[in-house]
Amino acid sequence: MASRLDFVALALTPFSWRRSIGARLRAGESPAALIRAIAPDTPAARKTLEQLTGVARAALERSQGSAIEVVDWSDVDYPPLLAAIDDPPPVLWLRGDRSALRGPTVAIVGARSGSPYALTVAERLAASLAGRGVVVVSGLARGVDSAAHQGALNGEGQTLAVLGCGVDVTYPPEHRTLAKSVIDRRGCALVSELAPGTKPLHWFFPLRNRIISGLSRAVVIVEAGEKSGSLITARLALEQGRDVMAVPGNVLGGRNQGGHALIRDGARIVESADDILEELRGCASAGLEPVRPGEAPFRTPPDPILAALPEGEALDLDHLAAETGLSTKRLLTTLLTLELAGRVRRVGGGLFVRT
Repeated sequence: MASRLDFVALALTPFSWRRSIGARLRAGESPAALIRAIAPDTPAARKTLEQLTGVARAALERSQGSAIEVVDWSDVDYPPLLAAIDDPPPVLWLRGDRSALRGPTVAIVGARSGSPYALTVAERLAASLAGRGVVVVSGLARGVDSAAHQGALNGEGQTLAVLGCGVDVTYPPEHRTLAKSVIDRRGCALVSELAPGTKPLHWFFPLRNRIISGLSRAVVIVEAGEKSGSLITARLALEQGRDVMAVPGNVLGGRNQGGHALIRDGARIVESADDILEELRGCASAGLEPVRPGEAPFRTPPDPILAALPEGEALDLDHLAAETGLSTKRLLTTLLTLELAGRVRRVGGGLFVRT
């Protein structure tokens, strides 16, 4: 079995080397073999490989001294939704409660310079979703992101903040109190694919966005200008087979041109948490009740996945898609429902077994 050190080493290779490693990880290729396979044959790459094990060991040592957990690809708590994307992070560094990774998850993102309307909507949506058992995912950025995290905390629910820096680095610095509230709250956490101590660089944030969408069953855009970074998250969500929804806003001033463009292109209009949950459930009825303890928030699914999962055998998403003929989007939805209902469970590495 691959060691955690090997997964950390793979995660520390340049991102350009591992843009499409998802299929190979799901096929069971070891991280050590992957590193050798993806490294270009150049002097610079050979130097990187020589230093990799030492850098990985130092990162693990730093995490142990900072109360940071490492959730690697083989960990049972590695999120299956994230494992399904083309370029999943080999490890997630985490501060807080790892149960935040267990979903169900919805991302709320939007403008950093959000209007008072946008901040109020984001906070209310997050509080309502969190109160119904949904983990609210966002990026701890200024504006809509921070309002979403605060709303989930106010709703006594769970939130997951995905960072574009190490989880022991607070960015933006004025969110230090919010970050501490997330770490200290049961069921909440900060996560990053970047090793502890990594400073925020501008090109880390588009990479961070693929994790926000990859962790989430749906992405809700709250106020996005024509060139908003939130539209990158929306595009990535569509590429990953996730639902994209948008909150309509004021047509004056152009603050929400990007959001309105998404709606014109077919994004579901969101006015309340019910709109989001109805879309995820695939039903038309309104008036959803808050989730009660032990109650799955999604309807009981059909059985093609259970039929394709022999007892005692673990299968990944590619095998299940081939066996069932379901689209990736439908497969992810139904697997999440089955997991919440206790019919299947994850065993690490993006694999599922029937219970």
